[in-house]
Amino acid sequence: MPHDEPTRIVELTPPGRGAVASVLVEGPQARELVGQFFHSASGRKLDEVVFGRVLFGRWQVVNGDQSPGEELIVCPTGKQSVEVHCHGGRAAVRRVVDALVAAGGKVMAWPAWLSEHEPAPFSAEARLALAEATTRRTALILLDQFHGALEREVRAIDEWVATGELRKAGQRLGELLERAPLGRHLTRPWRVVLAGRPNVGKSSLINALLGYERAIVTPAPGTTRDVVTAAAALDGWPVELADTAGLRAARDEVEAAGVERAREQVEAADVLLLVFDRSRPWCADDRQLADRYPHAIVIHNKSDLLAHDEGRPEGLTVSATNAQGIEALIAAVVDRLVPDVPSQGAAVPFTERQIERLEKTQSAIATLAPS
Repeated sequence: MPHDEPTRIVELTPPGRGAVASVLVEGPQARELVGQFFHSASGRKLDEVVFGRVLFGRWQVVNGDQSPGEELIVCPTGKQSVEVHCHGGRAAVRRVVDALVAAGGKVMAWPAWLSEHEPAPFSAEARLALAEATTRRTALILLDQFHGALEREVRAIDEWVATGELRKAGQRLGELLERAPLGRHLTRPWRVVLAGRPNVGKSSLINALLGYERAIVTPAPGTTRDVVTAAAALDGWPVELADTAGLRAARDEVEAAGVERAREQVEAADVLLLVFDRSRPWCADDRQLADRYPHAIVIHNKSDLLAHDEGRPEGLTVSATNAQGIEALIAAVVDRLVPDVPSQGAAVPFTERQIERLEKTQSAIATLAPS
């Protein structure tokens, strides 16, 4: 690394409170820069320490400061790199970073640093995505991509194209792109929207799915006016549940705004749960709503009350009050979200850049392959 290049400071641990935070100092003056503030308990200097050796000491920002300073650990990890491990609170991290910047260091965002140090682009993207994974299940799929699953599959497809095996390449490419909808949601949740007429139990149902009271529940129709959302994991898959205002002709301006937002949410849903009240007779308004959204999962709620099933279409029977049928409902939602769970080690494209590249390759193969 050229000596005129600034020494870089990279926060390796995510923001927020934690037990320990790690800051990387990298560059030709890394040891000298850290040495201005770090004083080892043993009196040893950083220049005397071999790579990988840990030093305990204190961090003193002002020369001549009589305060004991922050306790921390420093470890030289290379000729031009030093890691500083301090308390995980934001204040401790800021003291370290601010002191290094004031002494001439330059802050570098960890994604940029990672991209520069990871030679394999798919692995670098997987590392970045892993930081955003919210469930163990999605993290394991991304971990497979980090270990080369996607890179190996793309390399094999490229080799088949190069050798003229276009049919085989096209088939494998099609199978890979079938996993793209799943890949897009490894770092962002699916949107699961509950909709229906007023007072059918949507708010009670979202609370039952969450396992706690997120939405207000009252006997008064039209209580929900705005969209109420909550994060959850269904069978290990991240979802955002949305409780919406009852779909009906609005009686005032506020309710009209709520109904309009509900309709917007319905149109943007990855999975729509259409909720009906089983304790009420099936009516023309119910039938019109069911016909309008034929791809929705139909739910007949309040199975704990006296049923009115005449004319009612097929659907899942549940009770938000006593949790009857909730497990079956979760299974139905998961089946819609991930109908084909990839096997361990399977390749899954997970960024728009990857998917766009694969789609362009698929179009090119379709043009070149004989019919």
